[in-house]
Amino acid sequence: MSVPVASVEPTTVRPPVNEGLGEGASESAGEALRPHAEHAFAAELAALAAQDDRPRPARWRLSPWAVATYLLGGTLPDGTVITPKYVGPRRIVEVAVTTLATDRALLLLGVPGTAKTWVSEHLAAAVSGDSTLLVQGTAGTPEEAIRYGWNYAQLLAHGPSRDALVPSPVMRAMAEGMTARVEELTRIPADVQDTLITILSEKVLPIPELGQEVQAVRGFNLIATANDRDRGVNELSSALRRRFNTVVLPLPESADAEVDIVSRRVDQIGRSLDLPAVPEGMDEIRRVVTVFRELRDGVTADGRTKLKSPSGTLSTAEAISVVTGGLALAAHFGDGVLRASDVAAGILGAVVRDPAADRVIWQEYLEAVVRERDGWKDFYRACREVSA
Repeated sequence: MSVPVASVEPTTVRPPVNEGLGEGASESAGEALRPHAEHAFAAELAALAAQDDRPRPARWRLSPWAVATYLLGGTLPDGTVITPKYVGPRRIVEVAVTTLATDRALLLLGVPGTAKTWVSEHLAAAVSGDSTLLVQGTAGTPEEAIRYGWNYAQLLAHGPSRDALVPSPVMRAMAEGMTARVEELTRIPADVQDTLITILSEKVLPIPELGQEVQAVRGFNLIATANDRDRGVNELSSALRRRFNTVVLPLPESADAEVDIVSRRVDQIGRSLDLPAVPEGMDEIRRVVTVFRELRDGVTADGRTKLKSPSGTLSTAEAISVVTGGLALAAHFGDGVLRASDVAAGILGAVVRDPAADRVIWQEYLEAVVRERDGWKDFYRACREVSA
């Protein structure tokens, strides 16, 4: 006999999300190295909720318009500034948000470093107020991570029961009308991926051991991310792909946009680590972005010189990592100002993944492009020093 989840006592009780880090937030949240989005931006979410008078889908914390504003940034009527979480085409965000308001799941697809996980987290935080219902996809992800598992002590002592059942994040999201997240979907084995088909099409999760089922309540949806460089690893079946609306997140269109993204994220990370302010190092940030874009695109910014591209992705996320590492060097072993010598080693590590082929490509780029570029002599010397 099938029993809807509403008639079954919940197996877990989760505390409400803290409304803010300053007021009502737990001390541990304030001390977290990387707070969840719903905590880090609690004040912005609360301001949006207070002024959001547009229709909201069932169990959504904000209207679709407010969710898009939270991601893209803006100024509210009362003067509250909402910082951008994603810098990119507005239509992409609008399509993603609209998808979550329908009965179709959302698949964020893109090359590494295009903010798929970042966007997924912030969408879940804005829609449900909780971004932690997460399944991390790997080659070893079991079916239980998506469906449910068992407390084997309870199972052996009392047999199959609701008390012995351990719900997955997806199961909890279904029961509570929340947004679940599945990271790196194509890393999950194909037979485990297909566990999602019934969940996404029928909105139900059978529990045959108990003769019951969990029915998704209104508000439930799922965001998955996938790396389009993983094609051929565990490609989605056509049946599963049909259950998703796919949104492709592109690389930043311009160098200025990428510099903006890198500087914003480095500033956020740097404040949590007590690193120097980003404005002191904007010149080096622009250099890092320029190097990554030119090697990634296989041509210099002026279009005059064709280049060989290394094996690495040289993504925006890697640029953020290089600059953050450079700021740490400047803070602890320098004068606090980001310089070429602080980012050179990080760039070398990002570019030279294949010690043989990539090192040749990097040396050619240094001699043919960096050496001849006006105002880059210090950068050239720093890169030559760490490359020797």
